[in-house]
Amino acid sequence: MYLKLFIAVLLFLFTSAVDPFEKFAESSTRHTNNWAILVDTSRFWFNYRHVANVLSIYRSVKRLGIPDSNIILMLADDMACNPRNPRPAEIFNNVAEQINVYGDDVEVDYRGYDVTVENFVRILTNRLPDVTPVSKRLLSDESSNIFIYMTGHGGDGFLKFQDNEEISAVELADVIEQMWRKKRYHELFFVVDTCQAATLFEKFYSPNILAVGSSKRGEDSLSHHVDPKIGVYVIDRFTYYALEFLEKLKQDSQKTIDDFFHCCPKHLCISEVAWRTDLFTKRDYRKTLLTDFIGNVRRTDVVLLDKQTLESISLNSTIEKSSDESNVSKQQYAYSSQMPIWN
Repeated sequence: MYLKLFIAVLLFLFTSAVDPFEKFAESSTRHTNNWAILVDTSRFWFNYRHVANVLSIYRSVKRLGIPDSNIILMLADDMACNPRNPRPAEIFNNVAEQINVYGDDVEVDYRGYDVTVENFVRILTNRLPDVTPVSKRLLSDESSNIFIYMTGHGGDGFLKFQDNEEISAVELADVIEQMWRKKRYHELFFVVDTCQAATLFEKFYSPNILAVGSSKRGEDSLSHHVDPKIGVYVIDRFTYYALEFLEKLKQDSQKTIDDFFHCCPKHLCISEVAWRTDLFTKRDYRKTLLTDFIGNVRRTDVVLLDKQTLESISLNSTIEKSSDESNVSKQQYAYSSQMPIWN
């Protein structure tokens, strides 16, 4: 009996004009998980704002659903424990001190002198030592969408790490190409807040990349405001308005990447925000949801196999026949645009 059913299945699959699993194959091309890599490359007290920048973005991506297990957080300096900090274990991104962005649930993966160009490259390319714990690894694959946010001091075609080394735009482009060749991402969204930020992604040549920077070539990326109680700037302009935009989002938000590109117009940022979309060719970035990268939302297709297919592939169960089965088998299911994943 089982042999006859097995033969029937084979005959059906080879003779059918339409592959019954075709829709499953199509849906598998969509991404299935999101990752975030958030990097502050600056140390020293006067760079307090860079730590506040990255912790603010960290808070937003966690609120939108990306768990700590899918976030790599790199802080070159620990402002919360700095002896100059009058509020130990607290970091604020606003003079009003409404939100402590350090909080009790911050999981820093790379801290202090572990924030290096070498470690950053090793994380992206998965060339870390065998003893590296899972929590410090980027365990992405060809179905992963990756959000990379970087902040610090930069210049024409480079970003400084710890004031003693730098990563160049060419090196960064080659690293991302290695990620693509090793099938470590499906789509990638690169955001950088630094001086001459656009020069960091102008060398990119790998597919499926969107990029946005806080300033164009020859422009400085400016700070937003000073907290007189600590005597330093507490956040940069681009990140301030990006955070204001992100704070209004929910997991089912319909805001797009294009909306994010325009979250900080020139009269607010002073510098001119620049972006790049030419490598993102498989779909329209103007219709691409921001939560496809900064969130933990999966798209879902409900596929209904017809009666003949179900009867052919059910080897261990009997299909219950009823008078209205033919109507059920022809029922059209609607596309469910988004489904939040709770952790």
